Amino acid sequence: MDIASNPHSVEEIFKDYNSRRNAIVRALTYGKFPPLCMFIYVDEFYSLCDPEKENLCLYGHPNETWEVTLPAEEVPPELPEPALGINFARDGMNRRDWLSLVAVHTDSWLLSVAYYFGARLNRNERKRLFSLINDLPTVFEVVTERKPINKPSVDTGSKSRISSTKRSSEGQAKSNQRLNDESYAEEDDEHGETFCGSCGGNYSADEFWIGCDICERWYHGKCVKITPVKAESIKQYKCPACSTKKGRQ
Repeated sequence: MDIASNPHSVEEIFKDYNSRRNAIVRALTYGKFPPLCMFIYVDEFYSLCDPEKENLCLYGHPNETWEVTLPAEEVPPELPEPALGINFARDGMNRRDWLSLVAVHTDSWLLSVAYYFGARLNRNERKRLFSLINDLPTVFEVVTERKPINKPSVDTGSKSRISSTKRSSEGQAKSNQRLNDESYAEEDDEHGETFCGSCGGNYSADEFWIGCDICERWYHGKCVKITPVKAESIKQYKCPACSTKKGRQ
């Protein structure tokens, strides 16, 4: 029933989540489509949810297609299942209210699938995954028009609410220990008096920071043009000042 997908990294899981979400949004809203495929998907979705049929579920697939069908027969299912029997309440509710109810159940399902795939992520990775997801409007917010649909991006720069991590071999070992044992509150206390070596701003857990492994100064990622995704591939980070000094020597 569900198209095969087995993401592992934070970025892969977020991409899977976003693709399924986009499919669901198409099913539950009036969208604008190219001239050759003009179609109001929400009308098709509404007609497929016939209350006279058996228990139906709304699935969003990782290839950005959606499907209204019966639930998986296997027990336990391969993935968490969407809300069962969404079709039964269709004619007993105002259409907009019914679509909003389906959207709420769908948001819950999308999160359950994402965290099913992310069960083996560490604390910091789970926090980053939630941050990426939380930067997008929920399906409920889109259906009820509480927020505009934002274009998603894995590279969220300073919006990524992840912990600062030094990138040297010694720093990486300390980072791993912190990810396993240290609470977020303790991390805030540790960096409370830290200032950005570029702009002088105070440390904030709401922004991405990176530490120089040479001078041990800390910087806003945006100030030194380092994103969370780019930082993952840096083994030893040198700030602009230290890089310039080495060049002169």
